[in-house]
Amino acid sequence: MASKKKMTFLSVFINGLLIENPTFVLMLGMCPTLGITTQAMNGVGMGLATTFVLVFSNLFISLLRNIIPEKVRIPSYIVIIASFVTMIDLMMQAFLPDLRASLGTYIPLITVNCIIFARAESFAAKNPPVLSVADGLGMGLGFTCSITILSCIRELFGSGTIFGLQMMPEGYPAMAIMNQVPGGFITLGLLMVLVNCIRKAIETRKTKEAVA
Repeated sequence: MASKKKMTFLSVFINGLLIENPTFVLMLGMCPTLGITTQAMNGVGMGLATTFVLVFSNLFISLLRNIIPEKVRIPSYIVIIASFVTMIDLMMQAFLPDLRASLGTYIPLITVNCIIFARAESFAAKNPPVLSVADGLGMGLGFTCSITILSCIRELFGSGTIFGLQMMPEGYPAMAIMNQVPGGFITLGLLMVLVNCIRKAIETRKTKEAVA
């Protein structure tokens, strides 16, 4: 990532979305990544809920970074994060009850999601509000895109559908393993190989262009 002097809203956003993608690069938030990604809608719902918490917890932690005493910073982060998790939980119960029921305890567990804590401690507590919002938005949407792609693949091969729409021909022999945790590990591993190959190819190209 660029030095602090060169950081802009866009560079911080792209860093979270692509360069330091929380799922494929940093490997954070693995519990929901493997636990709820059997349906594409679950991936979108979980990702957007996490993005909401990331953006607003980053914002408030950044605003209060010079006020929160060092000795109680972790408990303070927990209170701030838990407050926004409660908000999104209540909103989902009110407006998206079926999705909330499908995600189950994974929504309250956003409070202890390592993506949230990592960004609070390593970024929001050290940077101004605008950049902290960019970081939360980039990381959140990076997480959302990652688990949605993972969910689509698992749903397609596990049920023959994507977002509930039939994509495979009638009589398609569904792969039951895709609806189980091992299917999540297999799919995630293959996607990480693909992402790393793409990143390596891009880095190699940049190196060649720099030498030329």
